[in-house]
Amino acid sequence: MLPNLVVDTTVLPPAERFEFWYALVAQETAPAHISSGHLDNFVAYAQAIDLGRLRMTSLRYPSLDSTRPAKLVRRAEGDVYQLALPLTGRSTLIQDRTESTLEAANHFTLLDTARPHIARHRAASHGPATTITVQIPHAALPLAPDRLRRLLATPMPSHLGVGGLLAHHLRSIAAHPEQFQPAQAEILGNVALDLLTAALAQYLDLEDALSPEARHTTLRARVVDFIDRHLDSDELSPRGVAAAHHISLRSLHRLFEAEATTVAELIRAKRLEQCRRDLGNPLSRQPVHAIAARWGFQDKAHFSRLFRAHYGRSPQEYRRAVAHQDR
Repeated sequence: MLPNLVVDTTVLPPAERFEFWYALVAQETAPAHISSGHLDNFVAYAQAIDLGRLRMTSLRYPSLDSTRPAKLVRRAEGDVYQLALPLTGRSTLIQDRTESTLEAANHFTLLDTARPHIARHRAASHGPATTITVQIPHAALPLAPDRLRRLLATPMPSHLGVGGLLAHHLRSIAAHPEQFQPAQAEILGNVALDLLTAALAQYLDLEDALSPEARHTTLRARVVDFIDRHLDSDELSPRGVAAAHHISLRSLHRLFEAEATTVAELIRAKRLEQCRRDLGNPLSRQPVHAIAARWGFQDKAHFSRLFRAHYGRSPQEYRRAVAHQDR
């Protein structure tokens, strides 16, 4: 599992929860003054995950206000940008006379912890506010600080384009950190950094300034996202993927040279995984051959051989085993 630190206030008596959160979470990277209407029973959770140069934190908390005045900025060490991606609830952010309100799951924004700012977070009506934040050292972002100042506290779409790829990448890590090995932490952090750099460069019209590595990462992420969205299409193939991205088939294969799988193998593995999920769904009554056909496997015998090779048992055996576990 990725290196991480979990803070859960419910392990403490209600009267001690806010101080615990304030000391371990609110003051860790960018000290701030925090106020909340839930000080008598502050139910909150945080999971901080180290990703090489970056640090990602998945947070759940009640409504609160955070103010980082100039005095606290002067006392802090190190200059760090903070990406904020609200998943539920609503956040209002103010920095350098720019104020924006972020709707859950639609926008992300960037704050500079080396400058004063205000953040107001409001919980959703059906539960706490949830947010993913990422701490990025100034030196890690290869874009001029004076250019980036134009984007501070500015909402940027997190469901479209490169911003959508970045949000998907971060949400996947936050939802299932156990699926990654510790050795992959820096790789995941570098992918996030390249996607963030590409998204910011796009908004600043500086895409020509991107490094070859950032261009490579962004294009590969676009390809994988395209594959994910078209897994049920009969037209999905390496040649079709290359054409959709206006690159040659050879260039597409070069994107995956460093991987342990080819594009065709990636498509097949993702389709098999969708079949496995459908077979394990207790509410699904579709026969095996129908599930296989839905995800591009028209030959039932061929599908059964592939599934057994990938998961160690036939589709029917897998479905029976899952049904037995659920009893």
